[in-house]
Amino acid sequence: MPNSMPKHVSNVIDDNLLLMAKGKYEQVHANAMAMIHSDINDPAPYLLLAKLCFDHKNFAKARELFQKSAALGSDNIRVLTYYSQALVELGEHGEAKTMADKAANLPASNAHIADTLGVIYSRLGFHEKAIPCFKQAVSLDAKPANYHYNLAASLQFLGDFAAAKTTYKDSLSRAPEFYKALASLVSLEKQSVTNNRIDELLLSFRTWQSDTDAALYIGHALAKTYEDLGDYATSFEWLKKAKSGKCASADSFNYDKIFSAAKKIQTSTIHTMKPLETPIDEETSAPIFVVGLPRTGTTLVDRILSSHRDVVSGGELNTFAELVKRTANTESNLVLDAQTLSQASALNMQKVGEQYMKSTQTLRRNAVRFTDKMPLNFFYAGLILKAIPNARIIVLRRGAMDSCLSNYRQLLTTQHSYYDYTYSLDATAQFYRQFDELMAHWRISLPSNRFMEVQYEDIVFNQQTTTEQLLAFCDLDWDESCLRFHENKAPVSTASSVQVRQALYSGSIGRWKRYGNLLDELKSNLGVLAEDN
Repeated sequence: MPNSMPKHVSNVIDDNLLLMAKGKYEQVHANAMAMIHSDINDPAPYLLLAKLCFDHKNFAKARELFQKSAALGSDNIRVLTYYSQALVELGEHGEAKTMADKAANLPASNAHIADTLGVIYSRLGFHEKAIPCFKQAVSLDAKPANYHYNLAASLQFLGDFAAAKTTYKDSLSRAPEFYKALASLVSLEKQSVTNNRIDELLLSFRTWQSDTDAALYIGHALAKTYEDLGDYATSFEWLKKAKSGKCASADSFNYDKIFSAAKKIQTSTIHTMKPLETPIDEETSAPIFVVGLPRTGTTLVDRILSSHRDVVSGGELNTFAELVKRTANTESNLVLDAQTLSQASALNMQKVGEQYMKSTQTLRRNAVRFTDKMPLNFFYAGLILKAIPNARIIVLRRGAMDSCLSNYRQLLTTQHSYYDYTYSLDATAQFYRQFDELMAHWRISLPSNRFMEVQYEDIVFNQQTTTEQLLAFCDLDWDESCLRFHENKAPVSTASSVQVRQALYSGSIGRWKRYGNLLDELKSNLGVLAEDN
């Protein structure tokens, strides 16, 4: 294999990817086939064909072609970067990290490629590796606001809030209409009468109100601002305005069937299953899944555990869900759906467990234990213990009213329909009731030395005792550092990135009471559950 790639390869890849972006797939296919006829060892056409297959969801063929391209173009940063990007999409995080590392060791002369590599690292949770890539992208081309925004986000997740604030402003200076950067600035610090961005946000909302995603970002930023100012009525009105467009356009997502399918997962054999065989001790290799509704303390527990000398946070991984979906091979384009959960009990879950452990190996950063903090993994609790019998599952519980309000007032994601319930307080209450029922089901059907419920309020008011219980459940020795979780320097890629770098505080407990009768309907919808506060 030659040590250096022909200079034309990068231009050919870029030109054809532009054609692909315009939907000219047939032309790209014809170009790729002509290149292969001209030079069978040229990596560019195989990369282009891989991208074509990937875009058309022929993932098996795409992977085969990506591998061919990477074998021929092992010293081409575009080939390795785009392969890594596809692996991230497929949930192959360990392999994606290996490929990204190879790409990062090559000189980058293209800002887009450097930025793409940074995005890959950030999605894998390696923000310390993402930042040099983003800085390189900015140095190569300082004009795109998005490059500065990506850099600012990674700086925020690593806890460098001062640098993040400056860089978000750099992004806005290049694109004043960039509402994500404006909203992110608001999220970094508490707003006050003398220090707020209300005028900018109102102008931005008027500009973008017909765009449902933009309205969501800006409206949430205004809601946070008014809540910081103590004006809860106006804050609540902005939450409703922010979500109104998404409520009208949200796809119908059948949570009822998914909860029902999860309860039917066969769990009777879990109590008698042998621990998963691994190259190291069965207990010290056990992954720790931290699950629950978003904004109920999952990030807090993840930080407590990952402050332990033997534990590292793997971040919010969709790996287990992706493996179940791939193994079930169901028809829908959703990873989490009732059909997949219904068929999962018949799958070879031991194989899924082995694949999970292999896929996450690189993300463990050589630690003895690791956490997986994907909140919605609570749907898979029964399957997780069938796949990895020595795993631990910790589910966060929080008062019903605070749980529902926290879900409603937080912008989670616009990329997936799984959180559509947060666009309506009625839907949020219904989701909470079903979640509570599913947890009651897991409580009686899963072994108590593998499944544990933890109350958020207990962590706040009884920090040491609850931390001791958490560590004992996970078979971890006491480590004083777990009480100083806020000193943990590891990145935090969630909505709690600012809060978890502070010591414990009780200010968010009972927050719902500040909204007064604005939440009467929520309280009525929750019924007796609303009393758990």
